[in-house]
Amino acid sequence: MKRLFRHSQSPNPSTHRGRQRSTRVSTGTRLGLLLLCSVLVVGLVITTNFAVAQSDSSLQEQEDQLIREYTLPTTPQKEPVYKPAPASPPKKSTSPTRKRTTPAPSQPPPQSQPTRSAPASTEPEAPAPARRSPAPSSPAREEETAEAEPLPTEEYILQFNRSPIVGNRFRFRGVYSEARLGFTRPRGWKIQGAKALIRFQHSPALIAKDSNLTVRVNGTSVGSVPLNRQQSEIGSVLFNVPSRLIQDYNELTIVARQSNDEKCSDPGDPTLWTEVLPDSELQFEYQPQPIPLNFSRYPYPFFDDLSLDTNRIVYLLPKVNDTWLTAASRFQAALGRMAEFRPIDTDIINDLEDVEWGQRLVVIGTPAEQPALADLDLPFSISGNQILDGNQVALPSDVGILMMTTTLDGAVPVLVVTGNGADGVAKAAQFLVQPDSRKFGTGQAVLVNSLKEIDTPSLRNWPGYLPEKNSFTLSEIQTQANGEPFQDITVRGSGAPPILIDFHALPDDQFARGSSMTMHYSYSPQVNPRTSAVEVLLDGTFIGGARLSSEDGAKRKRLKVDLPPHLIKPDSQVEVAFRLNPREPGVCGKVTDQQLTGTLHADTSFNLNRQQSVQLPDLELFQEGYPFAAPQDLSRTAIVVPDSPSNTDLLTLLTISERLGRLSKADSVNLDAYTTTTLPAEVRESHHLVGIGTREQFPFPEVFDGSGFRLRNAFSRQWNQGSIQSLPDNEGMIKEVMSPDNKERVLLALTAQTSNGLARVLEVIKKDPFFFQLQEDTVLISSNQQDSASYDPDAYTLEFLERAPSTRRIENTGVLSKVSRFIQDNWFFLPAGIFAIALLLYGISQFYLKRLSDQKSH
Repeated sequence: MKRLFRHSQSPNPSTHRGRQRSTRVSTGTRLGLLLLCSVLVVGLVITTNFAVAQSDSSLQEQEDQLIREYTLPTTPQKEPVYKPAPASPPKKSTSPTRKRTTPAPSQPPPQSQPTRSAPASTEPEAPAPARRSPAPSSPAREEETAEAEPLPTEEYILQFNRSPIVGNRFRFRGVYSEARLGFTRPRGWKIQGAKALIRFQHSPALIAKDSNLTVRVNGTSVGSVPLNRQQSEIGSVLFNVPSRLIQDYNELTIVARQSNDEKCSDPGDPTLWTEVLPDSELQFEYQPQPIPLNFSRYPYPFFDDLSLDTNRIVYLLPKVNDTWLTAASRFQAALGRMAEFRPIDTDIINDLEDVEWGQRLVVIGTPAEQPALADLDLPFSISGNQILDGNQVALPSDVGILMMTTTLDGAVPVLVVTGNGADGVAKAAQFLVQPDSRKFGTGQAVLVNSLKEIDTPSLRNWPGYLPEKNSFTLSEIQTQANGEPFQDITVRGSGAPPILIDFHALPDDQFARGSSMTMHYSYSPQVNPRTSAVEVLLDGTFIGGARLSSEDGAKRKRLKVDLPPHLIKPDSQVEVAFRLNPREPGVCGKVTDQQLTGTLHADTSFNLNRQQSVQLPDLELFQEGYPFAAPQDLSRTAIVVPDSPSNTDLLTLLTISERLGRLSKADSVNLDAYTTTTLPAEVRESHHLVGIGTREQFPFPEVFDGSGFRLRNAFSRQWNQGSIQSLPDNEGMIKEVMSPDNKERVLLALTAQTSNGLARVLEVIKKDPFFFQLQEDTVLISSNQQDSASYDPDAYTLEFLERAPSTRRIENTGVLSKVSRFIQDNWFFLPAGIFAIALLLYGISQFYLKRLSDQKSH
């Protein structure tokens, strides 16, 4: 055992050597692997660094390549300068801002108010002229002029009757009365002097020493005149207005203090009156300032929201294609949004020679589509119908290019919307219609590389209308003046004006009983609780009110008022009127009431019971833009013109685009326009459509085959199974029908038998007094005047035809609401239904009684 044990424990030389070799092999393997890993790590680090360096180098090369592709031309030494047209055109000379001299017209178009001398007065009076200080320096928006040359002084006449407040009558009543008129100072005007010519007449019962007329400009009095005319003779007085008082936005206030009794005048006496005649006027002397063109000032000078005249836009017509149609319609819609209530005069020319003084020229299209671009002095050169960069390399076709220049010796600014391809032109136009994008534009030229896509708003997100939710507060409604949310509003005095709240329901809203307004208000002490009250009116109809019963005033009061469902409309307005009377009666017409206040608080709440339900077609809804402005970016609307559109067709396209822009508010414009053959099938099925053209070229001839009024061949027309022929037929027609390709969409037809009739459709769409009369589903437009563009309010006659039987209700309601609506629409079936149900119940009851009696008999 010991031997065996010792043997087993004794080392074996061969085994020991094998173990040594194994140990050496294992150690060598470890060293090799360690060395290999080190090599791999070092190689990986080197490879990574090389890859990063290669990537940085590649990125740098791409950036350098991008910069090379977009190398800008050398900055011109002299920027193009817009020189507003003077009263008379300058002598023809070569313009430094264009390559080809365009001759000026022999005479510029007259201004809206011609320059004339002051009317003669029976007893002219002029107060002592105010001390005139030097004219203020030009505002920052006018900047320094590019040329130091003497500037002409022009005169402009602004008559009072241009204001809708004045019209044909401007009367002051009572012991103390005042009225205000607003006016603006156009951009580019440096006022040298201003005067207010007031023509008036007054009651012969007024006492001259106690009666006078005072004129204030922006709160500063510029003079007074006694009311001392005999037998209501017309008086005339000329007030000097210091130029330093004239700002961008101005207010002229006329105050009449009237007395017909030396001791006490009754404020309600009808003999206390004074009238300022509507031909009174403001006279301006100004210097039109040359202004360098720069996209930082856009949309000026192409649109001036301070202009006293109509902004005149003219398009240079290329070969018409979908790119131009869409870009022009979107641009015009954006102008309509900026203009709001201000008028725009739009025209189309075929050559640069046709442009006139006072117009603003817009050129849209590629150099191949607009060869006239080569005749303008532009910062980018053009070669072979391609726009080149600073290295004389053609810019990519998907890059939009915007440029400004002038023609007619600088009197006409030119806006160029172009690119080397259709995508570039569309991108350049889209840059101008998106407010957030165009804010950072500057310089004479802009390259649009990319644009942020604006999300489409929801169908019921209409700025300026009621919120989408049914419960909201007054602070969630926007004010009409500046679009800001309502805050607490306080009015003062016994004659305080009502607080106006735009309560514009969405066009597809249908209201039911249960809608209410919970008003939170407060008022000051010292009111007479017997005669003071707060009233709530909806479109002039009294719907609720309460007495102001606390003599010490109230911190907070609460009043709940029911909102009648039949009164709430898309143009409704809620009025909150505080009728405040002091405790002490007035003495001799003088009332101390400025301590009386009433406050409407912003936490006033509304709770509406409404649903979405609307019956189409209905042109009255089109007054609000519905359904074409749902959503508000116009992305579900397409305008279609004939394959070979006439100028009248294109002007109608621009006019309807402008109208849709005025009726909508959004961060973008996605309106589409096509010709008849290029209209995609998916757009035809999914969009609301607007068809334009005479009957022979109308894009949707099925409109004339449907129900209702129809136009036929050979100047024939049919309606109510009657058919006639007329010669000539110069009437226009606006007709709304359900789209033949989608019963959830609407087709609006702007058509006529002749081009003259279509021109009348254009004017009705353009002018507010006629557009906001549209109703039913078909309107026939006629005129007895030769000039279809007349501004006479009686220039056109609109005849409305009753709705065709093929109407459709678009709604998003529950089953019970649909049943209720069916019963309301078909109430005449109700007696028959009740009788039928009674018979059915009677039969069931008789059957049951008979069966019961049979069971008892057995």
